[in-house]
Amino acid sequence: MKQNDTTQSTLWNGTAGHAWVQAQDLLDEVFTQLQELLVDALRDTSASRVLDVGCGTGGTTVAIARALGAPARCTGVDISEPMIDAARARADRDGAAADFVVADAQQHTFEPGVFDAVVSRFGVMFFDDPVRAFANLRHAATDDAALRLLVWRGPEDNPFMTTAEHAAAPLLPNLPARDPDAPGQFAFADDDRVRRILRDSGWIDVEVRPVDVPCRFPESGLRHYVSRLGPLGRVLPDLDEPKRGQVIDVVRAAFEPFVHGDQVRFDAACWLVSATGGSTGR
Repeated sequence: MKQNDTTQSTLWNGTAGHAWVQAQDLLDEVFTQLQELLVDALRDTSASRVLDVGCGTGGTTVAIARALGAPARCTGVDISEPMIDAARARADRDGAAADFVVADAQQHTFEPGVFDAVVSRFGVMFFDDPVRAFANLRHAATDDAALRLLVWRGPEDNPFMTTAEHAAAPLLPNLPARDPDAPGQFAFADDDRVRRILRDSGWIDVEVRPVDVPCRFPESGLRHYVSRLGPLGRVLPDLDEPKRGQVIDVVRAAFEPFVHGDQVRFDAACWLVSATGGSTGR
C-alpha cells in the first residue's frame, strides 16, 4: 500500500524530521559532494529564481544561493516544519538570499511561471502521485526552466543504505520491508519510470544519467547515523534499552567494511536527472 500525504507529513514532522535536524551537521558532511554536483549542474543555466523541492534543512538551497549570488533568489519547500525551521536558521546565519515554505509541493499553490530552475537533492521520491507533483512544479516554472534532480538508484547499487536493515532483520523480524512501488528512498530507482513521470507531467528534453559520488563522514558519527536515520531510526525508540543496545551493536559491526581508519566511506549511486520546461500555453 502506498503511503498517503498524511503519512508523509506525520513521518517528516515527527521522528524522521527531528532526527534529520539533530543530525544536520553530520548529514551536511555526508552529502557535501552531492550538493556541489547540483550547484555545478546549475552553472550552465541563467537561473535567477530557483525552487529547491524537499529542501530539508536547507543545505542545498543556501549553497545554490551563495553560488548564484545577487540578484538570484532561492526558495526551499518541504513538508517538515522542524526541518524548515532549521533551514531558516541556517539562511539567517549565512546571510543567504533564500526563503522557505512549509508545504507539500505536490499540491501547494505556487505562483505560476515564477521559477526558472527547479532542483532537488533526494527530495522528490516521496510523492504519493509523482505525475501530479511534477505537473504542479511545471506550472510553477517558466517555459524554459531547468530541472535538475538527484535521486537514488536501486538498493542493489547502494549497499551502504540497506546494510542496517539487513543486519537488524534477524533481531527485528517485524521490521517493515521496503515497498519499491511506495514513496520512499528508492522510488525513482527505475530510470524509465522517471522519464515517464517527467514527460507525462509536461517536462521535455529529459535526460537521466548515472553518477557515483564518494561520500564520507567521521567514524565517530556512525552509531548515531545508524540508530537515528532510516527504517531503524523509526523502530529503535520503541525497544527496551537492552534490546536497542544489542541491535545497535550488531548493526555497527555490519558496517565495518565501510570503515577506513577514522572515516566511514561509501559511494552514493544516483541518477542525475535533467529536463526543460515545455510550453504550458500560458
